[in-house]
Amino acid sequence: MNWLKALCVGALVAWVCVVPTAEAASQKQEIDRLVSKYQQLGLFNGSVLVANEKGVILEKGYGFANFEWQVPNTPDTKFRLGSITKQFTAMLILQLAAEGKLQVDEPVTKYLPDYRKDTGDRITLAHLLNHTSGLPNYTNREFFQKSSRDPYSVADFVKKFCSGDLEFEPGTKFNYSNSGYFLLGAVIEKVTGQTYAQALRQRIFDPLGMKDTGYDVSATVLPKRASGYEAQPGGYVNASYLDMTIPYAAGSLYSTVQDLYRWDRALHEHKLLPAPLEQRMFTPVLEDYGFGWSLKPVKLHDGKTELASISHSGGINGFSTLLVRATGKKELVILLDNTARGRKLSEMATGVLSILHGIPPKQPSQPISDVVMATLEKSSVAEAIARYRTLKATKAGEYDFAESELNNAGYRLLGSGRIAEAVEVFKLNVEMYPNSGNVYDSLGEAYVAQGNKEQALVNYRRAVELDPKNTNAAQAVQQLEKPSATR
Repeated sequence: MNWLKALCVGALVAWVCVVPTAEAASQKQEIDRLVSKYQQLGLFNGSVLVANEKGVILEKGYGFANFEWQVPNTPDTKFRLGSITKQFTAMLILQLAAEGKLQVDEPVTKYLPDYRKDTGDRITLAHLLNHTSGLPNYTNREFFQKSSRDPYSVADFVKKFCSGDLEFEPGTKFNYSNSGYFLLGAVIEKVTGQTYAQALRQRIFDPLGMKDTGYDVSATVLPKRASGYEAQPGGYVNASYLDMTIPYAAGSLYSTVQDLYRWDRALHEHKLLPAPLEQRMFTPVLEDYGFGWSLKPVKLHDGKTELASISHSGGINGFSTLLVRATGKKELVILLDNTARGRKLSEMATGVLSILHGIPPKQPSQPISDVVMATLEKSSVAEAIARYRTLKATKAGEYDFAESELNNAGYRLLGSGRIAEAVEVFKLNVEMYPNSGNVYDSLGEAYVAQGNKEQALVNYRRAVELDPKNTNAAQAVQQLEKPSATR
C-alpha cells in the first residue's frame, strides 16, 4: 500500500502549492469579480475552486450555506454533489476490474443473479457505465412527485425502479439513465461484500485524504453541511425533502471544493487505475460520454478557442454542481451551488476558463425568467408575456433571453401546479425559438399535465422532427399513440 501513502503525500504537497505569480493574482481578482457578478444577480450561491498546473488560484465561498442563520459558504462547506457521484462509482467498478473481481464487458446477471435474465443477460457493466443500456431512467417528474420521499433497500429499489423493459437494444443508443448507476452500486456491494459507502471510504476517500466527502444521510449531524434551497420570485424556499437512499450510486455523495481538488490531482497522478482501464474511462463512446465522465471540448468566450475537457454536472434537490477539467494545463473549475440554479454554471465555468486563457469572459445579465415570474406573482400570465415582449423589444441587451429562461419559468410553474400558465409560457418559447426541438418537448409535457393529449402529441412529434435524438419526445410519442392513450 506504499503507493497510497505516496499519493496522499503528493496530494498534500499539491494542496499547499498556491500559485504565487502576479499573473495568478490578476486572474484571481478577475475570476472573483466574475463570480461575484453572478452571485449579485442571483445566479450563483456556493463555493468555487479554480486551479491550474501550478496550484490553486482561487478558493472562496459566495452567499450563504444557511439562509436562516446567515451562515456564509466557505471552501470547506459540504454540498450534495448529485451526478458528480457517478465518476466515483465508475472508479470503484474499474478498481474492482483491475483486481480481477469483475469484468466490465460481462452481463449484469453475472454479478446480480436475481436480476431479470431477459434484459440482464444483454446489458453489460460497460453499458451501464456509459448510459447505453436501454434501461429507463427512474428520475422523471412523476417519480419525484410520488416516490422520492420514501426510503428503500437497494434490492427493493432495483426490483421496483431499475428492472423495467428496455427502451432500445443495449449499446445502440445513448440515454442518460440514473437507473444504470443505481445498478452499478448494487454490483459493487455484491462483489465487495461492503456497502457502497464503505467501499468508497476504504478505496478512495481515506487513501486520498478526502475527509470531508461521503455518502450523505439526512439524519446525520454533519458539520458545515450546506442547506439546499430553491429560488422563488420572493426569495428562496427550502428544497423538497429527498430520501438519500434514492440517488445512491447515481448521486448520493457530498463533498467540498477542497476535497474535489484532491480528487482531481489524484487523477492527474495516474495512480488510481492501470493505464488501460484509465484510458477506457476517459474514452468517449456515444454522445461523447465515457465511464462517469462527459468528454466534450469547451469553446471559450472568444467563440474560437476550444479546450479539450473532462467534466460532469450534477443536480439534486436544492443543489447544482459542476466540475470541469481542462487537462492541457491541468486547469480545474469546481462550482458547488446550494440554490439549485445550475443552468448558468456551464457559462460561468467557461468564463473562468476564458480568463485563464487571456480571453474576456461573457458578463452575466439578469434572467428574463425572474422578471416573468415576478410579474406573475402580481398579475396575469397575459401581462407577464406582454412584459417579456416589451423588454425584448426595448432592452434586449440588459436581460438574458436565452431559450432556457422561459423553459425555466415554465417548469417552475408546472412544479407549483400552475399548469395553464405554464402552457402559455411554453407557447411563447415555441414562438421565440421555433427551430428548437426542446421547446416543443416542454410544451408537450405541459399539455400532458393539462390532459390535452392531442396537442401534446402534435408538439412531441414536432420535437422529434427537429431533434431525432430526443429520446424523451420519441418515447412520449409512442406512449401517446397507443390506442389506450386516446380512449
